[in-house]
Amino acid sequence: MVTAMKIIYSSFVILYHWLEAIVLFFTPKRLRYKDVSNDIVLITGGGSGLGRLLAVKFARRNAKIVVWDIIESNLNETKRMIEENGGTCAAYVCDVSKRDEVYKTAERVRKEIGDVTILVNNAGIVNGKKFLDLEDEKMIKTLNVNTFAHFWTCKAFLPAMRQKRRGHIVTIASVLGLSSAVSVSDYVASKFAAVGFHGSLSLETYFDGFPELNFTLVCPYMMNTGMFGGVKTDILPALDPEVAAENVMSAILTNQEFLIIPRLLYVTYVMHTLMPLKCFKIIFELFNGPKAMDTYVGKKEKKNLNDKKIE
Repeated sequence: MVTAMKIIYSSFVILYHWLEAIVLFFTPKRLRYKDVSNDIVLITGGGSGLGRLLAVKFARRNAKIVVWDIIESNLNETKRMIEENGGTCAAYVCDVSKRDEVYKTAERVRKEIGDVTILVNNAGIVNGKKFLDLEDEKMIKTLNVNTFAHFWTCKAFLPAMRQKRRGHIVTIASVLGLSSAVSVSDYVASKFAAVGFHGSLSLETYFDGFPELNFTLVCPYMMNTGMFGGVKTDILPALDPEVAAENVMSAILTNQEFLIIPRLLYVTYVMHTLMPLKCFKIIFELFNGPKAMDTYVGKKEKKNLNDKKIE
């Protein structure tokens, strides 16, 4: 039952956190960076793009790195880059869309490396087709990689984090997990689901009595990594991956709970939730949103040693 005392107490706590947020906003983030030198950091999709950049940056801070990817040659390149600079990296070929493969690889990591303390769910794919042109199997693949893989990795590594009362789960989602677009219905659905899963798991963990565990949700605009190759919009240019990686690292190292990149999109996020949908459609069309994916080419198809394919 909600009592007057509970309301008064909660009001003071809310005010405290507002003031804390204001003070932290004006405090240089580097002064608040946590030490990750004793952490085991696992990054899915660590063979290229943002995942590789994060792996290298964590390694520079003396964390022990574990990278998963579907392409062995990419994994080996990430491992080489880290080890040549004195870092420690273990690489595992793992198709995160397959639950059994995730669990088996997670068990190998526990036995060979140890308990993961920072999990970065970064792996993702995009098809870039209109809904009626999408093959059913590709829709399922998108959901498996972009959403269900988060279920399996968290199931695999969260129990040890709770047992040790130490851990950090990072979800690399997308601004398209907060707002919709054209010709990416499966991708948008998967990212909305990832955002919702992250929020629910974070709350559940906190109210289960594990406030020490940290959660960071990252929603970046499209990055210049090839994943959205060919896409043209009049809104913003594609993000520089290095800049995005620096922002993500800063958020993780300060236990920031929610990050949108670039900052300008915080404004559009709020506006989108407040304005009538008809207004959003007009603005979306104004900046060439409906045709942005018409020139999409994406990444070229590659194969690993086991002849698995990715988009």
